[in-house]
Amino acid sequence: MLLSGGTVAALCGFAFLAGFVDSIVGGGGLIQVPALLVLLPGVPIPTLFGTNKVASAMGTTAAVLRYARDLRIDWHLVLPAGVASFACSWAGARAVSGLDERVLRPVVLLLLLAVGLYTWRARELGAVHAPALRRGVDIAVAALMGAALGFYDGFFGPGTGSFLIFAFIALFGFDFLAATSSAKVLNLGSNLSAALYFSATDQVLVGAALPMGAASVLGATLGSRFALARGVGLVRGFFLLVVAALVLKLGWDLLA
Repeated sequence: MLLSGGTVAALCGFAFLAGFVDSIVGGGGLIQVPALLVLLPGVPIPTLFGTNKVASAMGTTAAVLRYARDLRIDWHLVLPAGVASFACSWAGARAVSGLDERVLRPVVLLLLLAVGLYTWRARELGAVHAPALRRGVDIAVAALMGAALGFYDGFFGPGTGSFLIFAFIALFGFDFLAATSSAKVLNLGSNLSAALYFSATDQVLVGAALPMGAASVLGATLGSRFALARGVGLVRGFFLLVVAALVLKLGWDLLA
């Protein structure tokens, strides 16, 4: 499919913004997927998903590299979860054309609403980094979390970053910044796996995905730098904004 220069430029602008936001608290799909739907009418949905995943995987890689350079990531916990996320995201991507994702919308909406309200009311949640689970148990829990949310990300996606951040805070006692950096590693696993699946099945618009990916890399680099400079308070505020936006988006979809 031949794309006009104006369309590609517009998609790159949205990809930059998506990469910036996603590198801080996730939710880049809120920006990037609607942009693809509006600017590329008539393109099959799986192809749009594949294009989105390739661009997202590039941006997430940049964010992970930036956080790994400036923060101490708990790799013994994050790597097994990332591997599980990678494996199960492939399964989710395969299932996307065989299952009705509409049944997930009410469930995801309620879960996001609960996460947002709990985070808003628990002012100290994620303020202090204090890992809560003992060694061994934390790896098993992290792998299960990575598998479940990896499958969800490959299949449907909205809210994955928010769920991952909340899980690292609520289950493992991470602060918001450490939770964000860890969530990005799992997000990279699920994005990369889904991107590979969609690429292998020829469901990616390469002419859009690669320039969007470059723009996403730039946005993610600046976003992660911004988060590192401003700290936990900024990430918590962004997290609540993204969760609120996801709730409104999914609520609107249900009503429509």
